[in-house]
Amino acid sequence: MNQIEALQQLQALATPVVESRDVAALLQVSSSNATTILRRLAAEGMIIHLSRGRWLVNQRLDRLALPELILAPYPAYISLQSALFHHGMIEQIPSVIYAVTPARPRRLRTPMGTISFHRMPPELFKGFELATASDAKIATPEKALFDLVYLAPGRSRVFSKLPELTIPRRFQWQRLKEYTHLVKSSGRQAFIAERVRILRTG
Repeated sequence: MNQIEALQQLQALATPVVESRDVAALLQVSSSNATTILRRLAAEGMIIHLSRGRWLVNQRLDRLALPELILAPYPAYISLQSALFHHGMIEQIPSVIYAVTPARPRRLRTPMGTISFHRMPPELFKGFELATASDAKIATPEKALFDLVYLAPGRSRVFSKLPELTIPRRFQWQRLKEYTHLVKSSGRQAFIAERVRILRTG
């Protein structure tokens, strides 16, 4: 099978991201042969190697849809500074794509940008919507800000300093209160409530 035929079969799939083992089954070749074919296609710019064993077939894909596709079968959604910028709440473009997930945190470098995954407990994995132009899951303005405040006291201190914010007129502060009640730690609840109070009054 030549590379053009392989590419045509890959592009006929319903998913924009494929795994090496699935390509081997699709093309009916060994795993090593499938990897060789995929590497050659990537070298010629026909597909993109995202991470170990994962390849992007549809290069017109919205980069904000990448986090969940790469992390599958675990869910993820765009949040934190990336979602705040998407909603026009901050001016500076984030240097990485920020996403939250109930899976373990990690940082992945891909040809389409670096993705920084941050863990959110299952009971707080909510508050996102599908983007109108793609299937990317993006936190609402309220949840993006809540996620930032929730992660602020983490060990890494990455989110300890909040960016300068522009709060939308229709921003629903009550939503943050509702999310805060779902936090299991009373200490974390108190921290979030105080930080939100300062943001709202300041």
